[in-house]
Amino acid sequence: MDEKSGISATHPDWSRERVERFWDPGRKLIRSVRRYQHWRGRGTLGRAMSKYWVLNHWFWSLMTQSELHLTAQVGGGLRMTHPNGIIVHPEAVIGPNCMLFHQVTLAGRVVLGGHVDVGAGAKLIGPLTVGDHAVIGANAVVTRDVPAGAVVAGVPARVISGG
Repeated sequence: MDEKSGISATHPDWSRERVERFWDPGRKLIRSVRRYQHWRGRGTLGRAMSKYWVLNHWFWSLMTQSELHLTAQVGGGLRMTHPNGIIVHPEAVIGPNCMLFHQVTLAGRVVLGGHVDVGAGAKLIGPLTVGDHAVIGANAVVTRDVPAGAVVAGVPARVISGG
């Protein structure tokens, strides 16, 4: 648990993903991934439902112009408050309670720990690992591992505090 924010790096806060209104594209995109993963491989009904969620995912991907693959490993509590242009590589792993702002790219095997906040326009080029409770500044280009609790910024990104 991060003392400042009270957000856990290990226990997902599912309320962060709850769809609260009709037009909630980020949460609906995440919901389509979760529901697809739930239904795939569950017999005849599962095939039908997974096809529905594939179409739902396609629609919300189109609306947000984002790529969050249906087979992505995403911990609970992911927030995409402004989901436009977010690209997540199929091999990326996102820990619980992370937050991705608009235009974020996770390229290659990027592993985000729990409660990692990634600022707008940041590019993380893997393979690399980001520790728990880290913060990636806006427009940073991260090419190396980030220690837990660190704040990184710049091009190329460097630790500016913590860690």
